[in-house]
Amino acid sequence: MTYAPGMDPRTLDHVALWVAERDAIADLAVAQLGMHVIDRTDTFTLVGADARRGKLTLFAAEGPRERGALKHIGWRVPRVAGPSDLELPDGVRIVLVEGDYDLDHVALLSADPAETAEEYKRLGFGPAPPGSTGEVRVEVGGAFVEFHPGDPGNPERPLLNHLAVLVDSTDEHIAEANDLGIEIDNVVDAANTYAVFLRGPEHVRIEYVEHKPTFSLT
Repeated sequence: MTYAPGMDPRTLDHVALWVAERDAIADLAVAQLGMHVIDRTDTFTLVGADARRGKLTLFAAEGPRERGALKHIGWRVPRVAGPSDLELPDGVRIVLVEGDYDLDHVALLSADPAETAEEYKRLGFGPAPPGSTGEVRVEVGGAFVEFHPGDPGNPERPLLNHLAVLVDSTDEHIAEANDLGIEIDNVVDAANTYAVFLRGPEHVRIEYVEHKPTFSLT
């Protein structure tokens, strides 16, 4: 396997979902998860505790959505006082983990967790010890992507849109992907960010996003 030394993600920036009930999910995230609405457009709502830390991007889509590869999202809160699992609309499941408000992990279903983890290392994710129940994991900036045995499928209406990691230079990651023959799905030059989307294992898109010097979200 050829690894990508030029791929060096700093943090798990956000998890993007296709949802039919984005306003209901955003309201619950604000009420129960210590988040606020960072940005809202006609097509998506961005929620998080801090725009420069982990976030959820809720893209408006037709329902119902299919779970596909996404098992759950781990979100850190200062104190877990009640149930540690929250079921939100559209089948979005949040697992609470004690810590400062931020993304803790994303749990994905994988037909071969060990092999999938190696593919993520090729994409710049670091090695990590197994999770609390023995699941295979990789790490980025103190957060994790963990792989649980299961069938991720290839649904027509997936719940998961993409995973995003923060990088210093999107252009460097485009060049590295081209050198290694990794499929580039799209490049997006937006007001606050510049990003490249790559096709990851088991139909999961991975975004490498750079915050522009003009980044002004809070």
